[in-house]
Amino acid sequence: VLRRLKRRNLARLRDEVAAVDTPALAAFLPAWHGVHDKRQGIERLLEVITQLQDLSLPWSVWSTVVLPSRVAGFRPDLLDTLAASGRIVWVGRGASGARDGRIALYLRSQVGDLLALEDYEPPTALHAAVLDSLDKDGASFLVEIEAAVNASVGAASAAELRETVWDLVWAGQITNDTFAPLQDPGRSSPRRGRLRRGAGELLAGGRWSLVTGLVPGAPEPTARAVARTRLLLDRYGIVSRDCAGSEGLPGGFAPIYKVLREMEEQGRVRRGHFVDGLAGAQFAYAGAIDRLRAFRAETEERDVVVSPEDVVVLAATDPANPYGALVPWPEPADTAKAKPRRVAGAWVLLARGRPLMYAGRRGRHLITFPAALRDEDGALAAAIEALRTLPRGRGLLVVEKIDGIPVAESTLAEDFRRAGFSTDYRGLIDIRRLA
Repeated sequence: VLRRLKRRNLARLRDEVAAVDTPALAAFLPAWHGVHDKRQGIERLLEVITQLQDLSLPWSVWSTVVLPSRVAGFRPDLLDTLAASGRIVWVGRGASGARDGRIALYLRSQVGDLLALEDYEPPTALHAAVLDSLDKDGASFLVEIEAAVNASVGAASAAELRETVWDLVWAGQITNDTFAPLQDPGRSSPRRGRLRRGAGELLAGGRWSLVTGLVPGAPEPTARAVARTRLLLDRYGIVSRDCAGSEGLPGGFAPIYKVLREMEEQGRVRRGHFVDGLAGAQFAYAGAIDRLRAFRAETEERDVVVSPEDVVVLAATDPANPYGALVPWPEPADTAKAKPRRVAGAWVLLARGRPLMYAGRRGRHLITFPAALRDEDGALAAAIEALRTLPRGRGLLVVEKIDGIPVAESTLAEDFRRAGFSTDYRGLIDIRRLA
């Protein structure tokens, strides 16, 4: 009888929540992640890292977009403070361009359950010597590694040693107890470019150690599945097969599903069809469902004027952006030859969960989504104003093409000019930046 009552109660809870549409999910996720949160400081940063553990993103995206959008007044030295205290660690996930690479952040207390180590065969004797040195001596400065390597395989040039170290970093074999090497603008990625003079001093800014030391023993499969399931619930609020697929988790959704089923039996999560467009069974905390439903009315409102404050600017690769990962991108303008993609350096501008524009690297090429970009409700003017907030260092915002058409021929050029853009041989320029 108790089992029957429990089954009926679970079935009732599943039917309580009517599915929301994709824009509601896209409006919910930035709020769930605390994008544009006003809180600041070490504790807020630690809270953000806890939610984003095991996420592989280029360091440039972490440091200039994802973390600053969630932590008010973010500074890279805050990461060093947490790393120096032993609370967080970082692991390389592959080179990305000549001066960038993908990394993942972890709480040191949870890295053992989340980090999946892969077999690695050192390609050269120098690579093997660096690993052997760290295995024998533990965490070491670069000068100490250099001395040990010279004693075992003979003298290696400083450039060769640094290139080897970066090879091992991006292969996920070694890490540093500071973020200083990642912040070095003169560093070189493996086999890409040349080191600037003096870059070695910044590279030697912290102690290097083996990533295997962060995972003293392989966790049991069940413990790892539980840790990853909790992380997905914290990261997305609503978990489905699409979430596991977007993260590329080893083993796919099957081990996560088993844990979610058990959590449902215990009454810790609910299962149902919460979001149209997400595949299969969906699981969520009760609080996440309530917050998701609160965005339904907002996204279903019609004839509402869109202001620049309503526009959320996200990196295309940000997990708070569901498009291109959890759900498909909407149809862009007919003339757009390129399709929006989740790549580093690209941006998406959302208003009430609907994409208005997609900006490629440096904002030079724009793709618009006509279904949401209507001038009569102010969406176009709001999107143009929001473009000005894109981080671009000291460079100017220069729009060269809109929907695959040179700006001089685009029907939207006049809207940009009314917003304060000027036209020259390069395209549309944000002249306010010159002021």
